[in-house]
Amino acid sequence: MNSYDLVVIGSGPAGRRAAVQAAKLGKTALVIDKGSQVGGVSVHTGTIPSKTMRETVLNLTGWRERGFYGRSYKVKQKITADDLRARLIKTLDYEIDVLEWQFERNRVEQIRGFAHFVDEHTIEIEKDTGEIQRVHANAVLISVGTRPYRPPNVPFDGKTVLDSDELLNIPQIPRSMIVVGAGVIGIEYATIFSALDTQVIVVEPRDSMLDFIDREIRDNFAAQLRDRNVKLLFGAGADKVEKIADGKARVTLSNGRVLMAESVLFAAGRQGATDTLNLQAVGLEADRRGRIKVDPITFQTDVAHIYAAGDVIGFPALASTSMEQGRIAARHAVGAEAEEPPQFFPYGIYAVPEMSTCGMTEEEIQERGIAYECGVAFFRETSRGHIMGLQNGLLKMIFSLKTHRLLGVHIVGEGATELIHIGQAVLNLKGTVEYFVENTFNYPTLAEAYKIAGLDASNRIAMLEAAQQQQG
Repeated sequence: MNSYDLVVIGSGPAGRRAAVQAAKLGKTALVIDKGSQVGGVSVHTGTIPSKTMRETVLNLTGWRERGFYGRSYKVKQKITADDLRARLIKTLDYEIDVLEWQFERNRVEQIRGFAHFVDEHTIEIEKDTGEIQRVHANAVLISVGTRPYRPPNVPFDGKTVLDSDELLNIPQIPRSMIVVGAGVIGIEYATIFSALDTQVIVVEPRDSMLDFIDREIRDNFAAQLRDRNVKLLFGAGADKVEKIADGKARVTLSNGRVLMAESVLFAAGRQGATDTLNLQAVGLEADRRGRIKVDPITFQTDVAHIYAAGDVIGFPALASTSMEQGRIAARHAVGAEAEEPPQFFPYGIYAVPEMSTCGMTEEEIQERGIAYECGVAFFRETSRGHIMGLQNGLLKMIFSLKTHRLLGVHIVGEGATELIHIGQAVLNLKGTVEYFVENTFNYPTLAEAYKIAGLDASNRIAMLEAAQQQQG
């Protein structure tokens, strides 16, 4: 039986980064994955496919040019599901090739098959051929990711009623769609299909969506969606989903309202893919959604030499944070020194339009009782915004009145997930409003919005401080 310093179960962002990190430290690393190709959910059904579909839709529809040429403008008049898949296939082939090369270059071993624990240090692998192989692990990282939550009473068929994995292989673009669930995945796909001129209705039992996003940004985003005739139905869940005649679907809400559409995307949560790991053999237990509890600093489970990282441990469930979690967990697992996870990380939502956030929201700052002021810039105020024909887009920064330090940055609009990194750097370096006022930004760029928002906040802070001095 072969023995390894670190055995990684799952080759998604957390798993592959962990394995490479262990190898770079001179340790032996093995990656076990049930998929036929490396990459995990992120490459095959999650992050890369959904973002590739988004980019394809924006390009083929001419979405970014409609500010100049009108809503009816299109680059390709008749867009098909095959058009969406063509770019996806090329992208995935490239991603897989890069990952395979990284593993080979760093001498990370791979085995394809289903893994489960036999005991605390022994893992059994069932290969597609039926062959059984056992390996010994000094340390283990569980990074199996998640899969779509599929309630038994929802009639999934891959054509009319779909989960987010099945959506990638739809036979044709529907003219109407009901999206059940206003989480990140539901909202991303709802807005992508809306850009294809599909009539979209979003159903969410809660009274709002994406509560971790600053309310002002959410409100701006929701207003843009409603302007595109995307219906947002909050406060009522989907009690019943049915397939009916003529290839259509019917959704009955908890308030009695009945909706009909050509397709239903059920995106009400995801489930950790831990049910086949035989966790009880090592004394571990997953929660009702298949997630594993870990130490938030080391990513160690209740079993000292077993770690978990990525979506399987829950929020924030981002490819970017999963990579860093995997790297840190691997260092702890093989006895190397490791820094604590960064305090501030960017959260990106690849909807149409994009949203991205880093640091505290205005609501969180209010709850903590911190005296603050905001600075806001609209993309239409920038020259680059005019050049690009942007009619929407908003950047908001929040600063401490006492120290002038940046507390949070929140963006909705074109390029939000790229622009956020300027704010992230300033947050982690404990920068102040003066940074944005005193530094030069390329002109014309959307990044100039930081300068505008910084000046807006600086002027407000100066007025408040002057008023306080007069009162004093």
